[in-house]
Amino acid sequence: MATGRGVSTGGAGILGTSRQSSRPPNTSSVWRYLFVGLIAALGAIYAAPNIFQPDSALQIKLVTNIGSDDRGLSGINQSLIDRATSLLRAEGIQVIGAELDGDSAIIRLTGDDAQLRGQAILREALNSVDDARYVVALTRASTTPAWLQDLGAEPMPLGLDLSGGVHFLLQVDMDKFLGDRMVSNQEAIRDLLVEERIRYASSDWLDGAVLRIPFQNESGRETAAGLISEQFDEFQISERDVGGKPGLVLTVTEEKIRELEDLAIQQNLQSLRNRVNELGVSEPLVQRLGRSRIVLDLPGIQDSARAKEIINKFANLEFRLVAGPNARPSQTERYNYEGAPVILDKANIVTGNQVTNAVQEYDPESGQPQVSINLDNDGGRAMNEATKDNVGNSMAIIFKELKVQMREEEVDGEPVLVPYTTEEKRVINVATIQSALGFRFRITGLALQEARDLALLLRAGALAAPMYIVEERTVGASLGEDNIEAGKNSMIIGFVLVMIFMLFYYRLFGLAANIALIVNLVLLLAIMSVLGATLTLPGIAGIVLTVGMAVDANVLIFSRIREELKERSPQAAIQAGFDRALLTILDANITTFFVAIILLSIGSGPVKGFAVTLAIGIVTSMFTAIVGTRSLVNLMYGGRTLKSLKI
Repeated sequence: MATGRGVSTGGAGILGTSRQSSRPPNTSSVWRYLFVGLIAALGAIYAAPNIFQPDSALQIKLVTNIGSDDRGLSGINQSLIDRATSLLRAEGIQVIGAELDGDSAIIRLTGDDAQLRGQAILREALNSVDDARYVVALTRASTTPAWLQDLGAEPMPLGLDLSGGVHFLLQVDMDKFLGDRMVSNQEAIRDLLVEERIRYASSDWLDGAVLRIPFQNESGRETAAGLISEQFDEFQISERDVGGKPGLVLTVTEEKIRELEDLAIQQNLQSLRNRVNELGVSEPLVQRLGRSRIVLDLPGIQDSARAKEIINKFANLEFRLVAGPNARPSQTERYNYEGAPVILDKANIVTGNQVTNAVQEYDPESGQPQVSINLDNDGGRAMNEATKDNVGNSMAIIFKELKVQMREEEVDGEPVLVPYTTEEKRVINVATIQSALGFRFRITGLALQEARDLALLLRAGALAAPMYIVEERTVGASLGEDNIEAGKNSMIIGFVLVMIFMLFYYRLFGLAANIALIVNLVLLLAIMSVLGATLTLPGIAGIVLTVGMAVDANVLIFSRIREELKERSPQAAIQAGFDRALLTILDANITTFFVAIILLSIGSGPVKGFAVTLAIGIVTSMFTAIVGTRSLVNLMYGGRTLKSLKI
């Protein structure tokens, strides 16, 4: 058979390019067919979980208290599940399934309304007003078959615009934040006056948001006013008598209060974003609402109890020396550690605010969990100064946590439960100082989950102000069902119309292109699922564009084959059509791929969702157009004696 202008009629390589071979024209090796079949099969397996829609569910988990006496208690067992399901059924809520999932319980319900009712029932039944022992969180329970999960196949997460998620409204406790700051300022000013040897008349200065400082004489007041105005810019200072003595009245201006509130909200927002990123939630929404609230939306979250526990935890560390025998009682505090009393200095060496990094690791000698901590420059210097003169003495680590409690108050004559925060401190570690410490050290004696939680909280950064969840609910898709259906329908209709056109216009070649197009879509979904890429409505637009580009590649090939048929035999035309269209396809797709990468790197939100699907879709469409379609065409026509082609 004529080959025409020196074009090879041998078999095709693994990527579809021609090579010299003794095989009949346009045939491929068995290995190439197996390779394409294996890729398609793997794509089908890892895309399959997207067929199975998750159930609305409640997740029950024991609250983790770092360093507390109840460590190691699971509290989650079949007895608890039976009790929870009985409570729900007694209230008329249909339970469609319940199971243990690691250290939590999952109770599957019929819908979102049942979720909200069930959460309120279980939260009240399982917890007392003063002790919230269990987290009852809203979640979506996977319905993916176990055999797919064993292969690591999971559905891709959907964005808030498509599937909704879990919505939290958090209240920042500004009163406590400002009150704590005033206490801190009082201590700092007292230290300044002592250092400068300025005598004051009493030590109880705090009166709400005002500090009233009495002095022994006028000269002391004048000197103190100058020092305070230099080092504390948030006070409006006025000279008045306090308790019959010359005094200063320090008032925080409303403008400064607003500025402090803004700083607190910004730091809390950053810490929340860090915590959510540690949880691996795709495309969360964290934003300020009003003067003292934060909105947090978590799309498609799997372990919402874990998220709720971490988000709702306001914690910090304090590093202190164990008090010596000659320490003054006014400068010490008493704590319990492992059933025995321990007396610590009141003054902190450093706090968790000075931690730059924290990683949960394992002690190389004992194999027990530990947290390795890095301090910033100021923290490292302070730690070194405090420990170099106390080698042989002990240092304690205090875990300070603000917990949300509920109290009953009357509002419009009706009793309502109002949340408030209380501070709880516990010693989690006491160790002998073996040598001067610096910027890096470790905390031992923690359980594995405690070490993980502590490292996460320290990495995320301390919250500037305490906050608590005041509202939790599942949210529907933000774009609404009509818009979502329109997006899905546009993709389906476009896909079907393209397939009909290809089949009608290119006959058997069109059939090969349609099969490759279906495989392309399957591979795209599979790769997005494996990578955990979030699908949004702009992502669906990227898929539609990918379908168009995949068809465009096949149209280029088939049009080239038509041109070659004018001067070549059918087999040679097929070979030349694929070979000569290859460079054009690569050219167009690679330039578009670079654009997608640029959008992915600098874009956010909808732009990023579009860029992800476009970038992945370009790779899959090139594979199916160049390799997949070529393999199918070879199966149909390879090695046959052809007098004509219908294309």
